[in-house]
Amino acid sequence: MNKPNGMAAYIAVTAAYWAFMLSDGALRMLVLLHFHTLGFSPVQLAYLFMLYEIAGIITNLSAGWIAARFGLSSTLYAGLGLQIIALAALLQLSPDWTIWASVAYAMFAQGLSGVAKDLSKMSAKSAVKLLAPKTEGGLFRWVAILTGSKNAVKGLGFFVGAVALGAFGFHAVIQGMAIFLSVILLVLILRMPAGLPTGRKDAKFKEVLSKNANVNWLSLARVFLFGARDVWFVVGIPIYFYAVFSDGSTEGNRDAFFLIGGFMAIWIIIYGLVQGNAHRILRATTRGSSAFIQDAARWAWMLLVVPICLSVFLYMRPDATALNATVVVIGLLVFGAIFAVNSSLHSYLILEFSTGSRVTMDVGFYYMANASGRLIGTLLSGISYQLGGVSACLSIAAFMLALSAFAAGRLKSS
Repeated sequence: MNKPNGMAAYIAVTAAYWAFMLSDGALRMLVLLHFHTLGFSPVQLAYLFMLYEIAGIITNLSAGWIAARFGLSSTLYAGLGLQIIALAALLQLSPDWTIWASVAYAMFAQGLSGVAKDLSKMSAKSAVKLLAPKTEGGLFRWVAILTGSKNAVKGLGFFVGAVALGAFGFHAVIQGMAIFLSVILLVLILRMPAGLPTGRKDAKFKEVLSKNANVNWLSLARVFLFGARDVWFVVGIPIYFYAVFSDGSTEGNRDAFFLIGGFMAIWIIIYGLVQGNAHRILRATTRGSSAFIQDAARWAWMLLVVPICLSVFLYMRPDATALNATVVVIGLLVFGAIFAVNSSLHSYLILEFSTGSRVTMDVGFYYMANASGRLIGTLLSGISYQLGGVSACLSIAAFMLALSAFAAGRLKSS
């Protein structure tokens, strides 16, 4: 690391980010499956996550400036604290409320969680740029390790959330997560090592908007890349698998929760493992940034093939059978592996394109684009599944990937 306390600070930030993402993955499955069993439609389920993504857009626009002004530690603490508040808010949900009252309240709590996630993410990703070693391929390696491990932990959170829901119930699991994060936050405040920047008083909010064409094209590519994932990931696939594997009984629901959580966990974990090794797959130590710029479009076109094949398969075989679900699982695992390389390329390139003086600004702007894509994908996930099932979700995903590949193709070597 390029600072005396850089390694200790990097470890502390990464550990806090892991704890947060474990809770984030678990919370998503808890909310999705709990409200589905209460009778929410796919579109209503999508509404639950919309404010989460809208909050992410707003947060990322401002978080870069907040971090530049007040320091990265402050945004990391704020992210963990807001997640605890969001969990406490969800504990107040009552089964006696009407569906729309529950939707509105859960949207508010999810909105707080969205702010928390993006404060934490921006803090962790910016810290890598500032603390990573300056050796050849060092930045790509440390970005890959952070993003890969984070997604593996989030995948574990999906599994834990789904299984714990069946075993302990919604409120008990939410309460346990709030206590867990409270302990992490307290330890972090008391033991955070030096090494992170403390902020600069002259940071101006207008600096958030980037004038760098590569940052802007990469951000646009990110919008459609993550929209293409979430259009099937958020609502479509979990509800499709629930239709295949649940018979409506308590035991059947428990088994379905286990299988859905297991798939979501395995998908995210494979995604994380590939991300963590993307620097090896792309030979980061022997190739320059110009090669990675060309790779961004190439890998996006490769990813496009998977949803096209799956959507055609499901149009030809529309029945929700275990055989069809198995083919979908295999196809989406392939999608996850290729998607991971795409995501890692983006995560490296945004740090490569940014400068040390405005890294939090560029990262915040880029993750604002990320949240915009997730918002679009989340809304389309519920609508497309309700109108045309998983095949419609995957068709829209293919179209969005074509747009992502086009935007990535506009990147220029400096």
